[in-house]
Amino acid sequence: MSAQFPAARPRRLRRTPALRRLVAETRLSPAELVLPVFVKEGISEAQPVASMPGVFQHTRDSLRKAAHEAAEAGVGGLILFGVPAVKDGAGSAADDPDGIVQQALRDLRSDLGDAIVVMTDLCLDEYTDHGHCGVLTASGEIDNDATLERYASIALAQAEAGSAVLGPSGMMDGQVGAIREALDGAGHSDIAIMGYSVKYASAYYGPFREAAECAPRFGDRATHQQDPANADESLREVFLDLDEGADMVMVKPAGAYLDIVRRVRDAVDVPVVAYQVSGEYAMIEAAAEKGWIDRERTIMESLVSIRRAGADIVLTYWATEVARRLA
Repeated sequence: MSAQFPAARPRRLRRTPALRRLVAETRLSPAELVLPVFVKEGISEAQPVASMPGVFQHTRDSLRKAAHEAAEAGVGGLILFGVPAVKDGAGSAADDPDGIVQQALRDLRSDLGDAIVVMTDLCLDEYTDHGHCGVLTASGEIDNDATLERYASIALAQAEAGSAVLGPSGMMDGQVGAIREALDGAGHSDIAIMGYSVKYASAYYGPFREAAECAPRFGDRATHQQDPANADESLREVFLDLDEGADMVMVKPAGAYLDIVRRVRDAVDVPVVAYQVSGEYAMIEAAAEKGWIDRERTIMESLVSIRRAGADIVLTYWATEVARRLA
C-alpha cells in the first residue's frame, strides 16, 4: 500500500521547472515532427494562406528555403502537397514527371540529400478540376478501382523523383496494396508507405482546402472518409492497410481523436502518426491573436497531448517553430 498524506506529497516533484522536466512522462523531440508544406506552380513569390497565419503556398525557391530552415532546426521530415497551374478530370498533373511536386522533390533531394525525410501526399484532390480524391464515373461517383490505377501511376512518379515516403490519403479501398504492388514491380521496394489509415470526414480541414485549393466542387467526402461517430472501424482500416504493406499508419485529425490514437497505438507495432490538421492550427492561432489563450503554451500542450496519446510522429504546421524552441 502506498503512503498517505502527510507522508505522500506528489507536489514535491512539481516544485520547480527543472524537477518537472526531470520527471516528465512524455517528451517532445524535433525528430518526431513533420512539417506539411504547399508548393504552387506558376507563382513568383510565396503566397500567405489567409486562414492559416504563418503558412504559405510556396514557390520552388521559397520551399527550398523553408526546407533548409526545417532541417537546420532538426525537424524529422517534410510532407509535400502540390497545387498545379492546370487541373483536369483525371488529375493529370499529379503523375506528370515535370509536375510541381516532382520538380520540388528533385530540388529538395539535390539540396538536402538525406538530412531530412522528404515525404509526399499521394492523392488527386489537389489536381482534379472537381476537387474529389479520385476518378469520377459518368454519374459523378468516385470510381474506386479506376482511382487505384491513377494512384499507382502517381506513386511511381513520386518515387522516381525522390520521395522517401508516400502518404496515400484518399481513403480508397485497396490503395496501399495497389501502390505497394506498383512500387515493388518497378524496383522501388525500399520506398515506405505511410497509410492515411484512419482519416475522418472532419470539419477541421477547411483551411487546408484553401491552402491546397482542393475544396470539392460538389458533394463531400463522406463516402470514403470515416464517420466521426465510429471508432471500431478505425482498427479495421489499420489492419487492412498493414496487410497490404503499409509501414506506418496515421490518424487524422489528431486533437479531436486522441482516443483513436491510443487505440491504434495499443493495437499495432509499427510507427503511429497523427496529423494536427489545419483547423486545429487555425483555431489556436485565431484565439491567440484575440488574446484569449497563451499561444506558445497552447501549442506545446496540444503537441504533448498527441504524443501522450501514443503518436510516435506528429505532422504539424508548427514543426520548425517548435523544433527551434525545443533546441
